[in-house]
Amino acid sequence: MRKLCKLCAVILLLCLMVTAPVIYRGCQLYHNATETASVEEKVSEIRDNAQYVPLSDMDEYFVQEIIESEDKRFYRHFGVDLLAVARAVKNDIIAGGFVEGGSTITQQLAKNMYFEFDKVMERKVAEVLVAFQLEHKYTKDEILELYLNCIYFGESCYGIQEASAHYYSKAPAELTREQADSLVYTIKCPNLYNPVALAENCAE
Repeated sequence: MRKLCKLCAVILLLCLMVTAPVIYRGCQLYHNATETASVEEKVSEIRDNAQYVPLSDMDEYFVQEIIESEDKRFYRHFGVDLLAVARAVKNDIIAGGFVEGGSTITQQLAKNMYFEFDKVMERKVAEVLVAFQLEHKYTKDEILELYLNCIYFGESCYGIQEASAHYYSKAPAELTREQADSLVYTIKCPNLYNPVALAENCAE
């Protein structure tokens, strides 16, 4: 039993030694980013966009499908979904690399607001810290609304207003279920899965 306890202690110490520098650099990245522009300033920047559309003016089916696809426990977590993180860690270990991040909608919003899209652990730490700040300052609906107004849909379209107008010549509230499903699918890989790219691939 003592040997097992010592082994666990050694493993824990090694984990701390490996993760401590990553956490420190992630905290530095967070502080540098938010000192350059506060979360409130970044939120105002998104809301000031002429293409910004409130959640109430979006197709309800589209909104629900986004949550189902991107973050099923969005309204139940605190910015980080521990179950999704555990699943992602397991899949990364199996794959032998960083293939899944377990990011919530709040974390994805944080990433869009501040950080590059490379899967770097330091960035993930900074992203989580911004996510906590967003969850503290804004309601879930506000976070979801901000997210849907800045995510990339391919073809130089950022936000649901630009995407629905570009692909379907419609306002976000006018999308059919098929069109809503198509835009939800687009988010997985905007350059390959957007409606134009898929139509071109089918035509070849």
